[in-house]
Amino acid sequence: MKELSVNHLLGIKYINKNDINLILETADQFKEVINRPIKKVPSLRDITIANIFFENSTRTKLSFELAQKRLSADVMSFSSAQSSVKKGETLIDTVNNILAMKVDMVVMRHSSPGAAHFLSQHVKASIVNAGDGAHEHPTQALLDSYTIREKLGEVAGKKIVIVGDILHSRVALSNIFALQMQGAEVKVCGPKTLIPQYINSLGVTYEPNLIKALEWCDVANMLRVQNERLDVSYFPNTREYTQQFGLTNEILNNLNKEIVVMHPGPINRGVEITSDVADGNHSVILDQVENGVAVRMAVIYLLASKIQN
Repeated sequence: MKELSVNHLLGIKYINKNDINLILETADQFKEVINRPIKKVPSLRDITIANIFFENSTRTKLSFELAQKRLSADVMSFSSAQSSVKKGETLIDTVNNILAMKVDMVVMRHSSPGAAHFLSQHVKASIVNAGDGAHEHPTQALLDSYTIREKLGEVAGKKIVIVGDILHSRVALSNIFALQMQGAEVKVCGPKTLIPQYINSLGVTYEPNLIKALEWCDVANMLRVQNERLDVSYFPNTREYTQQFGLTNEILNNLNKEIVVMHPGPINRGVEITSDVADGNHSVILDQVENGVAVRMAVIYLLASKIQN
């Protein structure tokens, strides 16, 4: 069996194109599994996985838990709000206490960039990064690539624009790495104040005009403004943001072609995207959610295979 080049999934920048292809091909098999009447396989009966979320999450946490249970792993979930972290316990102490219970894999979301990488150097378990601050969110980028491949046949040669709060988005950074690695062209669009200064060094161009960006692209990945990370005002108000960068059916209908509309969630309906677009024929948002389970099953299965070996 082919195997991943890494023992952890810490970020897209730590893996290679072969790893991405292997994950997406494995996800094909699990997509078929989760659409059967019996959606469970006994692949990871001997594996125990801890989900440790130091930040709030709904979709990602549920998606990982479902993926793990579909693989028959033993699952324990941990929320920092109800934990000894509130009493001052360190990250390493928290995780080591969990590992003392003979846990094989840790899926972690943390507000600090690099937390997953730090943990991988200090504990004996396979680490999956479920989002570290404004740094990376590798499984989201993988499921986005999977969805593009499913809808358009392949990622190579496609033009993708990422619209919105690029500065604070771990989804944007992971997607840029993953899409370029597979041969796609990437642009970003949004208020200039929400575009990182280093964006050109990633081989990505900035398009300030939403209509021009949409006329160029095959896929538009709409991101929300991450108000919880905004320490100052980056644009005058939400209304002005929506007027300049909000995606509506009227805009889509005026394009001279069909494009695919994506969103990693949570959606701020009526801000970056209207409800009729989110729920319309261009949207693959619910496909992304379904594909997220298959892709996360693939990641967990492939990493667990290395543990079992």
